[in-house]
Amino acid sequence: MDTQSNQQKDIEKLAKDYQVAQEQLRMVTLQLEQLKAQEAELSGAKEQLDKATGKTYTTIGGIMVETSKEAALEDIADRSELTKARIQSINKQYADLRAKEKELGDKITDIYKNVQG
Repeated sequence: MDTQSNQQKDIEKLAKDYQVAQEQLRMVTLQLEQLKAQEAELSGAKEQLDKATGKTYTTIGGIMVETSKEAALEDIADRSELTKARIQSINKQYADLRAKEKELGDKITDIYKNVQG
């Protein structure tokens, strides 16, 4: 009876860990989608700025100020580089969490197979 009780606790802990891993995967996926949208927005802004002639403006703290085209392009490049680095980091985190989720799922499946068999 004691072995069954310990096994049940193990299953419950694994199930909880599995749910936590799934929730973390959802959060990381959301972050990744937001970063990819930000990357697309920056790319579109760069394209528009490359075509632009005349005055260039940027927003700082909710205030629009005039800036040079070069400074605006540099700002976009910096933000784009940072966004790409964050995407790489989030992709690695996603892969690690996906592997953890699979490992936990496999353990749960093995335990149920042993209980059934």
